[in-house]
Amino acid sequence: MRLARLIKTLIILGSVVAVVVWQTGAKSSQAVSRLANDDKPAANDYVGSDTCAACHEDTFKAYSSTAHATLTRLSSWKDKTTGCESCHGPGKAHVDGNGDKTKIITFTNKTSKEISETCLSCHAGKEERNNFRRGEHWRNDVGCVDCHSPHADKIGRNVASSNMFPTTANAEKPGFSTIRMLKANDPQLCTGCHNEVKPQFTMPFHHKVLEGAMRCSDCHNPHGGFETRQTRLASGADAACIKCHADKQGPYTFEHAPVKTEGCTACHTPHGSANARLLKYSSVNQLCLTCHSVAHDVGAPEPAGPQHNQNAQYNNCTACHVKIHGSRTSPVFFR
Repeated sequence: MRLARLIKTLIILGSVVAVVVWQTGAKSSQAVSRLANDDKPAANDYVGSDTCAACHEDTFKAYSSTAHATLTRLSSWKDKTTGCESCHGPGKAHVDGNGDKTKIITFTNKTSKEISETCLSCHAGKEERNNFRRGEHWRNDVGCVDCHSPHADKIGRNVASSNMFPTTANAEKPGFSTIRMLKANDPQLCTGCHNEVKPQFTMPFHHKVLEGAMRCSDCHNPHGGFETRQTRLASGADAACIKCHADKQGPYTFEHAPVKTEGCTACHTPHGSANARLLKYSSVNQLCLTCHSVAHDVGAPEPAGPQHNQNAQYNNCTACHVKIHGSRTSPVFFR
């Protein structure tokens, strides 16, 4: 009987505490809501981009041809702030103060992270940019406006950057970009900072980036990611390569272990190489023997290397092991 009364008392006390906590939380939420509403600019504080054009004529003229300017024509942005004031804040006080810069949001003295936060207020939430804050660019203070121009696209006559590889990627002349409001084309922007990579694209065998047949962003996500070097991976270390080299994709009955564990870069250098097929070594057997030693007592789990001599006729291991990326019929990749 006493135990039943004790349990009943505890239930009643618990209910009372829950009600008090709920009421306190509700009052706190109302207070936060009122504070947010107090800080929110009034509708009549916004003057519209046409008012900005009266003083900033050149900037507005260039801005009018950008993707940002087209938002006013999209139904999904009907009741949202667009134009100059979406980034710079309401302009009424700025106009009434005869252009007083302290009455408007300017980005002159803001850090790259602060500027990027303004961009992410609209551009976050999509897979492409979800991980920007965990990326290398964010950590190294490279912000959105270091690569993108929010006010203007490039103007002038645009011609193809390559006649050898006619694709959509090379439809623009060097230093010219008509996509994503970039300040220059993709490879030029990237190699401007990553100049240690540019010489690799001039090797005898290389991915055709400087020719314009592909972009750095085809393999790397400049907006961040979970992988090293911000590579565009979906599943497995070789996913970025498989997008183009689909004939090397499994699943295979007999898989070559390095392909699954280390990925394509176990044997290939991705940007460029002095060796055919972007291989790390000039001789195929030299590459294979880095893992498949002739000795049986080295303690390594890899299969032992060949017992025959390594004369010229045996220098190319893949002459016999033709399915070296994986095979559906042969455990030694013969077919």
